[in-house]
Amino acid sequence: MKKQELSQDIYDLYDDYAHNKLDRRQFMDKISMFAVGGLTVPAILQSLMPDYKSKIQVQADDPRLNTEIIEYKSPKGGGEISGQLSRPAKAKGKLAGIIVVHENRGLNPYIADVGRRACLGGFISLAPDALSPLGGYPGNDDDGRVLQRKRDKQEMLEDFIAAFEYLRKHPECNGKVGVVGFCFGGWISNMMAVRVPDLLAAVPFYGGQPSAEDVPAINASLLLHFGELDKRVNAGWPDYESELKSNQKEYTAHIYEAANHGFHNDTTSRYDKDSATLAWERTLEFFKTKLV
Repeated sequence: MKKQELSQDIYDLYDDYAHNKLDRRQFMDKISMFAVGGLTVPAILQSLMPDYKSKIQVQADDPRLNTEIIEYKSPKGGGEISGQLSRPAKAKGKLAGIIVVHENRGLNPYIADVGRRACLGGFISLAPDALSPLGGYPGNDDDGRVLQRKRDKQEMLEDFIAAFEYLRKHPECNGKVGVVGFCFGGWISNMMAVRVPDLLAAVPFYGGQPSAEDVPAINASLLLHFGELDKRVNAGWPDYESELKSNQKEYTAHIYEAANHGFHNDTTSRYDKDSATLAWERTLEFFKTKLV
């Protein structure tokens, strides 16, 4: 099923479901109203759900990378946080680092793939799994969302701040570290810019915004990506931009025409190839400018 065969109303319903505004039964009841003609409920679900088997761009065993799973202490959540650490196989000298932050479902295959893509851009990347204290990403996004709701949002923020410290001190890192995050990870990226004075660059993809009183604490340069059709997240952007301007913060924002929330995720029908490609090119260039 092609993306254009689904109405925007279906994408909006899926966004509500993916962000816990609808439970599964409510979601199924609502999308059933769009099942007419040859457009069945199973076909709608197949189009909306991620395809992790055939969409991975950089495999975990890609010989261009040295990819491994590492662990570090969770400051407040208890136990260890595991994360995918990727380093270029033929790196010369120390490299800048990038923290890659997942959505509201743990370190799924898409985000792990993004971590490896970031590494291929010439960086050391670390993609932590905030679900580690609960056993880690459970293998599917629905259960991942349920698990992530069991963790405290602020405690998870501390876990990603700890990831920054881990990567900054890594012997192969030059000490310059940025962060990129998606959805929940976009909020984490914004909040790390608030909380981490030594963070040099933050790239939130369709991320929730910090409060107005938090903005003065931002030191990092910001590159922000939004989908034009993402009304939920975009509603907070005008006020955030006003605060960034009034506090003379360095930022660049892009709103991608006719793109939905999650437009960078190439495993679902919300993927917008042109917007995702351009946003990722801009992201890597931004990190190369700010970190190298």
